[in-house]
Amino acid sequence: MQKMQQHAEREISTPVSLCDSKGNLNPAAIGFARQPIIDSNLTGHFMRKKKWNYWCVYGEDILFSATISHLDYAAVCFVYFLDYETQRFFEKTITIPLGQRINMPSKVLETVKFSNNDMSIQLLHMQGETHMTVTISDFDGELLHADLHIEHPKNDDSLNVVIPWNRQLFQHTAKHHTLPTSGFVKIGEKRYTFNPEESFAVLDYGRGVWPRSAHWNWAMASQRVGDQRIGLNLGGKWTDGTGMTENAIFVDGRMTKIHEDVLFEYDQNDFMKPWRIRTKFSKDVDLTFTPFFKRVAKTDARLVTSSVHQLVGYFNGVLNLEDGSSLAITQMLGSSEEHLAKW
Repeated sequence: MQKMQQHAEREISTPVSLCDSKGNLNPAAIGFARQPIIDSNLTGHFMRKKKWNYWCVYGEDILFSATISHLDYAAVCFVYFLDYETQRFFEKTITIPLGQRINMPSKVLETVKFSNNDMSIQLLHMQGETHMTVTISDFDGELLHADLHIEHPKNDDSLNVVIPWNRQLFQHTAKHHTLPTSGFVKIGEKRYTFNPEESFAVLDYGRGVWPRSAHWNWAMASQRVGDQRIGLNLGGKWTDGTGMTENAIFVDGRMTKIHEDVLFEYDQNDFMKPWRIRTKFSKDVDLTFTPFFKRVAKTDARLVTSSVHQLVGYFNGVLNLEDGSSLAITQMLGSSEEHLAKW
């Protein structure tokens, strides 16, 4: 009986534009694709468009993240890192009113960059690789320089999905997981090396027109488990009731799409307590997430209020794959977050 609650989301296999000529949602774009073939040709919607390229790299010693985002009335760029063992954490954010010089491309795998006197982020995409360079002269009082080569394996699936609230409000999100990463991050005299056998990047690409208030959960991980590359992408609240989800499991580049909503159960008074993350009707996802670190990012401006609680921790539990097999998850490093925004 349980499986009857599920429905098959439409799979897109040929290139499609997100918007029609009036800037409204193109109905043919509603669905998910295993390759980045949806073109985010956003126009119009004055001051309502949201665009971001968020990168998170799980190294063996540190988590490193760099983001370029554009909210129409401002661009926001931020970089943070966490040393797992010492729990040293630092985050630097730059806000550029109107963000006029920042071009956010319409395709998932295209170059995007930002540079001023305080921060330089370059995400150069070419020949199946993203070359990330980040330089910040004052990062917790030290010079930060990152030089990372992120591989996009040719035959890997990725999650590229369009979430429709209505014809005027919609989001194209692309989540690309388990991307082998090599290079280094240097902070002051301390140098962290990334080995592509054990270090994996995650891309969260977003282009859309959002309602004024937004609330979401997002859990993700990209790690080597035994001899397999495993990626988890689980989202909730923001997609509920739309008929589409951003839920998927990746094993060695092959994606199992989860077609039902995922529930996040956690204590909003104590985010460090264990979370339960599970599919609404089936037992396809049944995970416990136990945090060891909490990142809090708050914005309180006249136009924008935003509150992010992002936890780093370990997943344990069981996932069911589309071939009928089960995948046991034990102490898998990843993150889970709650985000509330008025923007």
